[in-house]
Amino acid sequence: MTAPGGVNSSPQPHGQAPSYTVVITRPAGQSAPLAAQLAAAGIATLEFPLIEIAPAEDVAPLHAALGALERYALVVFVSPNAVDYAFAQFGAIWPHALPVGVVGPGSVAALARHGVEAPAYQVISPAAAADEEAARFDSEALFAAIDASLGATSLAGQRVLIVRGDGGREWLAERLREAGVEVDTVAAYRRLVPEPSIAAWTRVHELLAGEPHAWLVTSSEGVRNLDELAREHLNGIEIAQLKRATLVTPHPRIAQTAQGLGFDSITVSGAGDERIAHTLLAAVPPVVQPVPTNPAHSRMTETNPSTNASPQPAATTALPPNPPFTPYEAQQPRRSASGPLLWLVVVIVICAAVAGGIALNRKLIRLDQQLTQRQQANDAQTAALSVKTDQAVATVHQIDSQMSQLEGKLTDAQQAEQALQQQYADLARNRDDWTLAEVGQMLSSASQQLQLTGNTQLALFALQSADTRLAASDGAQVLAVRKAIAQDIDKLKAAPTTDLTGLAIKLDNAIDQVDTLPLNGEALIAHTVPHATAPADSAKLAAATGEPRWKVWWQQFYTGIGQQLTSLVQVRRIDNADAMLITPDEGYFLRENLKLRLLSARLALLSRNQTTLKSDVHAADAALARYFDNASKRTQTVRGLVKDVDDGSAAVEVPNLNTSLQAVNQYRSRG
Repeated sequence: MTAPGGVNSSPQPHGQAPSYTVVITRPAGQSAPLAAQLAAAGIATLEFPLIEIAPAEDVAPLHAALGALERYALVVFVSPNAVDYAFAQFGAIWPHALPVGVVGPGSVAALARHGVEAPAYQVISPAAAADEEAARFDSEALFAAIDASLGATSLAGQRVLIVRGDGGREWLAERLREAGVEVDTVAAYRRLVPEPSIAAWTRVHELLAGEPHAWLVTSSEGVRNLDELAREHLNGIEIAQLKRATLVTPHPRIAQTAQGLGFDSITVSGAGDERIAHTLLAAVPPVVQPVPTNPAHSRMTETNPSTNASPQPAATTALPPNPPFTPYEAQQPRRSASGPLLWLVVVIVICAAVAGGIALNRKLIRLDQQLTQRQQANDAQTAALSVKTDQAVATVHQIDSQMSQLEGKLTDAQQAEQALQQQYADLARNRDDWTLAEVGQMLSSASQQLQLTGNTQLALFALQSADTRLAASDGAQVLAVRKAIAQDIDKLKAAPTTDLTGLAIKLDNAIDQVDTLPLNGEALIAHTVPHATAPADSAKLAAATGEPRWKVWWQQFYTGIGQQLTSLVQVRRIDNADAMLITPDEGYFLRENLKLRLLSARLALLSRNQTTLKSDVHAADAALARYFDNASKRTQTVRGLVKDVDDGSAAVEVPNLNTSLQAVNQYRSRG
């Protein structure tokens, strides 16, 4: 008969179970005890490591921490690998007074191999905090065990060392820090993605073709590596078979990761080889268990060779076993033809309810994962917003200072206006004095308005009105004032007109486009294709040059190879090498700093502070040239907007009316 996936297999004789294989994905060299237990139960195993354990690249921090153990009140090892690699670097007798915390029984056994075990040493593990059936082996359970044994509050103000691999969860360290503990973390090993052998992939292809099997994955990183390797080495049908295969994990967190990647049949076994082996044996489909010797029962459990339907994989955890079926007709006389139909409807409703419950459970798990991701994203956004808030507060303080200065100038203007009103009464002795007093007040107000708002048209109108008022007088002092007013009128007419609104709009457009600008390290490199010039006819070329034909052919051959190799090389010039070292997080803060520079330039533009405006515009342009891809059209557009603002800022400062005001003051003090 033909097994699923197109692999031919011969029918099994009566009483003989087909082979069942467990794929163990632990790191190389860590599967022997579990494989021996499964082999004793008649289960074949395949070692298919999904994580490669290697020593840490820099062991100096580990040496320093292990050389100063007297500073610590507790040392925590997060895994058996952390124990083995740390003691390989320690090379001394562990202090008896220093407690050790570990996550699971595997780490306890690893400590015992190195001579650290109870009762000579105090070893804290989750198994000591709960019975073996209900024990959990993770960071949460270890924290509870530490709190029960030592008291988390009693560790406040003391130091705790956590020995782990590169990366890993920060949950335990965060909880200890919240309790007032100083936590140091060092890496004893690092995790790499291995490349399984061709023989291992061949066996995996055979299993996915239809052989009964299960996968044991003992870490979330292993699940992600399995998904990544499957996308590289398996076809679509094999990936679908892999996602439907039985997957056994020792912790619910690993199961959540697998479920998020699309695996359907997942069983949580609990930590320890005994629990894992028990769960794997329970996951073996009934067809591979020893069958009764009753021939009739054997024939009922075999697959009908005449059908083309593929066997369905065995359920693992979700549904309870079906109760034995006893026909209703064998117990009671036939009463109605609707009885079987009613039972069929009841069975369909129950199946639909179970399926709906499973779908709802999966949906709730996905919603919980999405909620966790959104909470993490909100935390990151909150931290970024706090930084922005601090910067905005500083900007508000600066604006408040500027407003205070403006209010001071306004107070001075009001005081000057009161002084002018008093002077009006003193200068009302004749017509010229009254006219000059009115002109002086007009020019003073126009000067203040010009410095505050920069409205040259209003100041020009005030000067022209003052000149019209003085035209009726012909005194020598009045003529001197009119001459000074004429000079200020020419100065205002010659002053360039600055479109402050237009410049502010350009800065706003530049700020809106900052988030879309590519950094130097984000520029895409086009794929290269080897090419070379078409070779000429070697026979004609040999006849023309008089060289042997083989020599002409050989020259064309290595010339073409050289041209193809040369065409594969691309050279890019980057003037600022540090721009290539910017991470995505640093790129985010770089863009935010650039936005703040442009916002500061906009405030300086509206307040006519040319010095600050020039400084901010030049700093923004330097950042664009240094860290962003100047070959991008968007970057060139933003730099063009910044350059337009820089060019237009030359006319931000407005002229003054000092000449006219000095002439009026000289007239008032003429003696």
